[in-house]
Amino acid sequence: MFGSIAGRSVVVTGATKGIGKGIARVMVRAGTNVLITGRNEEDARRTVGELAELGSGTVAYFLGDVADAGACRDMAQAAVDAHGGIDVLCANAGIFPDAKLVDMSEVDMDLVLGTNVKGTILSVQACLPALKASGHGRVILTSSITGPITGYPGWSHYGASKAAQLGFMRTASIELAPMGITVNAVLPGNIATEGLADLGEDYRRSMEMSIPQRRLGDVEDIGNVALFFASDEAGYITGQALVVDGGQILPESLAALEAM
Repeated sequence: MFGSIAGRSVVVTGATKGIGKGIARVMVRAGTNVLITGRNEEDARRTVGELAELGSGTVAYFLGDVADAGACRDMAQAAVDAHGGIDVLCANAGIFPDAKLVDMSEVDMDLVLGTNVKGTILSVQACLPALKASGHGRVILTSSITGPITGYPGWSHYGASKAAQLGFMRTASIELAPMGITVNAVLPGNIATEGLADLGEDYRRSMEMSIPQRRLGDVEDIGNVALFFASDEAGYITGQALVVDGGQILPESLAALEAM
């Protein structure tokens, strides 16, 4: 599948767990050389060990905060040093702490917007010279249905950050098109990640019942979309956002699901 990507250099931010790890797993299986980023060295080492057994390419890690410009520049250099350049950037790093508006502090806002919005932009800026040099640069953003399409109490700052990523995408895709770089986004719905088990089986079942397919997505469902956007086959697609949610946003009410 998409053999054009084999041997290329991929950076996946926030990839020591969750969706980022799923994206990295799909990329490794496709034969790419992957640099994952995170902030916990134990998690990073464990993930590299797991991924290295899956493909023919090399896997490395970089520790740093995407909200810091210097760390992003070092990240890009680490990818160039390890794999000779950067062909694909999956700007996935993101956080989603819960805070209602009446309780939300300025620190809460700065943390979410700093990581999710500023971190996205800084990651792209840092990787831009290498992406341009590749001649077929790809940027894939991990946004969300929350913010661009839906809302959820306690996530107003998170929703704002995910909508902001799409605003960035639309202009960045225009600016970077002459460089041969595409910029696209995937909007996950409810995806089964490591933290889901902590919320209990009742919570999972309630989430599944809100989805027409009656199941949560897998992290590799997001990785497969990222793989497509990263391929030569998707070279004429830019500035686009693809929802991957099992149909979650389609019903107009709970009655629509009951009518199934």
